[in-house]
Amino acid sequence: MLSSIVRQVTSRLTGMPRSAREATADSTVDALAHLKKLFDHSSRAARIGVWECDLKDERLAWTDMVYELFDLPLGHPLDRNELVKLYSEKSLAELTERRSRAIRERDGFSLDAEIITAKGNHRWIRITATVECEGDTPVRIFGMKQDITAEKKMFDEIRHLAEFDMLTDLPNRTQFQSRFQALCAASASKQQLALFLIDLDGFKQVNDRLGHQAGDQCLIAAGRCLRESLAGADLIARIGGDEFAVLHRCSSPDEAERIAGTIVTSIAGACDETGRQLGIGASVGVALAAGYAEPKDIFAAADGALYDAKSGGRNRYCFADPRYVSRTHAA
Repeated sequence: MLSSIVRQVTSRLTGMPRSAREATADSTVDALAHLKKLFDHSSRAARIGVWECDLKDERLAWTDMVYELFDLPLGHPLDRNELVKLYSEKSLAELTERRSRAIRERDGFSLDAEIITAKGNHRWIRITATVECEGDTPVRIFGMKQDITAEKKMFDEIRHLAEFDMLTDLPNRTQFQSRFQALCAASASKQQLALFLIDLDGFKQVNDRLGHQAGDQCLIAAGRCLRESLAGADLIARIGGDEFAVLHRCSSPDEAERIAGTIVTSIAGACDETGRQLGIGASVGVALAAGYAEPKDIFAAADGALYDAKSGGRNRYCFADPRYVSRTHAA
């Protein structure tokens, strides 16, 4: 990596008196050794390594840190065909595409890639690459690899907090709205999509009588019941308080009715971690997306059906559109 600097210094030394050459060479060697020491310390602190690949024969060269990132001993033979097998399938596909394009366009790229190291450790690395040409012919690609595993983990945790409910670990309202919009935007998905809005019956009484901890157990149990009984759902979310939402593609109104019944039955049997029944129920409002123009209209229809279910006696489900099924069904 320092060879180009050495070549430049060597050329400058040519023609100097011997004593001057020796003095200059000694000081240059000391300076280079100092720079290498600084580079090695900085590289280790930042967990960044430098790599290069000769495009004529795919011969690789790595600094020490790159070996460490891949959990390989220093001096391990660098066979690119074998090393790329350490990348996850998705990352390898993206790396192959970006590398090929960079070489073709005489450009560079940056990529966050997942690897499974030689010791089986999962690690994320940030790859930067630049293509070097002689004339118009690409001859070398080189750059840096940096360990970003901790950064990736922190980002994933922040994103999880932003998109998931901390209590039930279900998607929250933000993620529900994003997924709902996406499904409605795809005409094929919308034609089969049903929205189920769920409100827990008896939750307030449990919360008031036994306290917030018992109320939290009701919410956790309700989320668990929905996950276990609706394995084929596109999304199950807690959208606020004791309200849940389910997005589920249904082949017919009859299937939507069966799913609504499953929701009511499963919540009615909700138990805490000790197996004790919690005594809560569920009112469910159902809207079939195909009957409405916009996501907000679908939501409003399901919300209206939910109100009808609660006012009609609770622990039951109600459809928004009477053309499909009769409006109210008790569990």
